[in-house]
Amino acid sequence: MTVSGEILDQHWLDSRARPFIHIRGVTKQFGGFTAVNNVDLDIYQGELFCLLGGSGCGKTTLLRMLAGFETPTSGVISIDGVDMNDVPPYERPVNMMFQSYALFPHMNVENNVAYGLKRDGLSKEEIRLRVGEMLAMVELSDFSKRKPHQLSGGQKQRVALARSLVKRPKVLLLDEPLGALDKRLREQTQFELMNIQDRLGVTFVVVTHDQEEAMTLSTRIAVMDAGQFVQVGTPTEIYEYPATRRVADFIGSINMFEGRVTENDADHVVVDSTDNALRFFMDHGASVSDGSRVWVAVRPEKIRLSRTPPPNEANQIEGVVQDIGYLGNVSIYRVRLESGMIVEVTVPNQTRPRDGKHAAGWEDRVFLDWEASSAILLTR
Repeated sequence: MTVSGEILDQHWLDSRARPFIHIRGVTKQFGGFTAVNNVDLDIYQGELFCLLGGSGCGKTTLLRMLAGFETPTSGVISIDGVDMNDVPPYERPVNMMFQSYALFPHMNVENNVAYGLKRDGLSKEEIRLRVGEMLAMVELSDFSKRKPHQLSGGQKQRVALARSLVKRPKVLLLDEPLGALDKRLREQTQFELMNIQDRLGVTFVVVTHDQEEAMTLSTRIAVMDAGQFVQVGTPTEIYEYPATRRVADFIGSINMFEGRVTENDADHVVVDSTDNALRFFMDHGASVSDGSRVWVAVRPEKIRLSRTPPPNEANQIEGVVQDIGYLGNVSIYRVRLESGMIVEVTVPNQTRPRDGKHAAGWEDRVFLDWEASSAILLTR
């Protein structure tokens, strides 16, 4: 069972739990290029796990090694306790759903979904029951006689999903499964995918470059860069507690201030900004020493914007509004500091603006501040 993209039974926190997918020391080289570099990863049964990263980071190569389409140069991949390194793709307990969906254009929906079962030699009655059950689950029973060209993008995606799941694999691998859909349909389909996965209990491993998609779908995320994992955690952990500046910058928008630690106690840290003559106070300790070079990172939605100075002196910035982006539910302000640095602030539009006016206008002088608990301290 999942809630807001995170699993209630957090098996990865239980030292006694056995991983369903076990990856140890896996490297994949193509000639002199290392696509995946000595990675370790455990995925547990029933997870909806996302491999997230930019183009060329190695996430699709790792997915193809799980499927058996690529062989590791070194290392071990096991699924449900069985070493997969010498197991061909067609004998693995996995199925893969491709970004293009790869539907047979000359077959109707019913026959597309049934194709793999017919190849496996199941009886006609068993095929009929399984296909009917799966089409009902993806809400396409009324479209069983249609050809792919008669379907919308979202319907094609669900046919491909049904065809992948009808063989009842232990693991479903999905390569950019929603990339071909428009934004609104993609958001709707994300929740449909989560519900189907939750009902079936199949372990899903999803490759995506879309941060919002990974945050919405997954129980956990592995952020990849240059063939390695830079952080593995729940969506909340990745977003609120990024391990590095690269992760913080890759997941959502963020403002970063470079500085030096001037005070470090068990319950707070004080950082003086290098470029902006600002002082930042965080109400939590950190494993840093006085004088250490650090970065204070603050998400745009954590920052308050006002036209009058806030009462607190720390975590306060003054600047001029350079740009305003009105997105309907929120407005994005880009505020220019005296140093020239631009700070991004997200303000929810909870009430209608009077006479079309925003909380602040272009070239207005404004004050920004945030809670001591809202900032992230990064050392690398």
